[in-house]
Amino acid sequence: MKRPVLRALRRDPRVLVRLGLWSVLESAPALLIGLAVARAIDDGFAAGRPAIGLAWLAVLGGAWLVAAVGAQRVVLAVAAIVEPFREDLLSHVVEGALDRSAAPGPGTEASAVARSNLQVELARDALASVVTVVRSFVFTAVSVLLGLMTLIPQVLVLVLPPFAAGLGLFLLSLPVLARRQRAFLLADERTAESVTAVAGGLRDIAACAAEERAAAAVGRRVTEQAEAGRALARVTAARTLSLAVGGWSPAVLVLAGTPWLLSEGAGAGVILGALAYVTQSLAPALDNLVEGLGVSGVRLWVSLDRIEESARTGADRPLAAGDRLPAAHGGAELRGVTFAYGPHAEPVIAGLDLSVPDGDHLAVVGPSGIGKSTLAGLIAGVLRPEAGEVLVGGVPADRLDPAERVLIPQEAYVFRGSLMENLTYLARAGAGQVDEAVAAVGLAGLVERLGGYRAEIRPSLLSPGERQLVALARAYLTPARLIVLDEATCHLDPVAEARAEEAFARRGGTLLVIAHRPASALRARRVLVMDGTRVRLGTHGELLASSPLYAGLVGRWDPRTASAEAPPGTRPDAPSGHAA
Repeated sequence: MKRPVLRALRRDPRVLVRLGLWSVLESAPALLIGLAVARAIDDGFAAGRPAIGLAWLAVLGGAWLVAAVGAQRVVLAVAAIVEPFREDLLSHVVEGALDRSAAPGPGTEASAVARSNLQVELARDALASVVTVVRSFVFTAVSVLLGLMTLIPQVLVLVLPPFAAGLGLFLLSLPVLARRQRAFLLADERTAESVTAVAGGLRDIAACAAEERAAAAVGRRVTEQAEAGRALARVTAARTLSLAVGGWSPAVLVLAGTPWLLSEGAGAGVILGALAYVTQSLAPALDNLVEGLGVSGVRLWVSLDRIEESARTGADRPLAAGDRLPAAHGGAELRGVTFAYGPHAEPVIAGLDLSVPDGDHLAVVGPSGIGKSTLAGLIAGVLRPEAGEVLVGGVPADRLDPAERVLIPQEAYVFRGSLMENLTYLARAGAGQVDEAVAAVGLAGLVERLGGYRAEIRPSLLSPGERQLVALARAYLTPARLIVLDEATCHLDPVAEARAEEAFARRGGTLLVIAHRPASALRARRVLVMDGTRVRLGTHGELLASSPLYAGLVGRWDPRTASAEAPPGTRPDAPSGHAA
């Protein structure tokens, strides 16, 4: 059993207690079905007392009604286990991606996170299935054994040995099944990667007359996947054998042992009741277990392995909490920093020297795609330079304690939960501090509309600008001494943007703003202009005189026109999206 699963099961013992109690109700038919059938026949219909027979059948019908209520509550209890499990895995995936000390490129890391997120969803669904089927099997098996003991204990000699043998055979096959499932999954991924690479390079393949070579490479991957599929199918056949031995041979043995059971005092109703226990409860429960663990259990195991493997692969490894270092101040310094997305790509930043003193307010401007977000990623420690070093508070950026800085990207992350949980999950803050942050960044209108801090947030129902305001208030509450706003106000109108930036400027600490509008440069103490691999640093007045690029950017800015783009607050025409 993987540690994340154990943590999920141990997180709240009260949930397990509720799950057990509702499972007792859900398993009521498994406990009563054989007994009700036996008594209805022997004491009712066969004895000429149909009322008693109908009464026993009515008891069985009532048990099914009780089971329906229990099943509904079981679903809720299982959800209370698997949803926190999913959140833990997502946090692990996102933190692992952000904490890596290097990033080979935005596409590579994004695709790795996307694959890991898919594995998280698979693991969540698989855990829900595993918890459901294992719980159902245990309670059903216990109920059947109790029912058989009540009905006629001698029948256990015919039922228990084959049932235990079938169950043991299946459990012994699980490790091999898990290995074959993992091999098939890896083969499937390699095939998909090979096909994608060929599809993306068809023109080059045709130009080089390399069709046969490309087809052979893809063919090898397809053959490997087919062999892995056949190996998996062979092991999967063991599930059918397990079910035959453990689920259906007990019914055959009960029928074959009928003369002996009759000699032990059993009546026709008891024989039929025993068969009902085996065929209607025990065999389906084993079938569900074999199917659930054989598919969902193996999928859970493989998904968790893939998630852990993604966190471990490559030279970049997340630092342990004990390896993180506190900052001496909130300033940042870049010394001869060079960064390129790939070994053969042109540098986005080349030989950059930059000093951002503690308490500075720096705006970064320049054309789109010039490297402004790359600079933000370097200072935030998400990217590691190929050459030079990046220090934040005197500490290498990739070893800095995450609590010392906050990076807010263009698309803010808001999770489903209360508004207060969204605002305070990065910092402990009292009601007064939260009120101050909400007022400072202009979030009060949203708080009022939602009905207070306890209101449940559904991210899809918030506009992009509202999500950004939540993230800005969250960052305002943190103790971080360095705040990096990477076009974090892009979904706000100019008035709301100015209010947010001025709030962070008053908050204290160091503020680095990747400017969405030139007006951000007018509010900053200093401005960094990026023009290719060249940069210019100075005040607004100095750069107007020395940088034609800056003068052109600012010269095209008309605050009167911009302020009429949208009503104060969020921009309804801004694109929506999500970001970690």
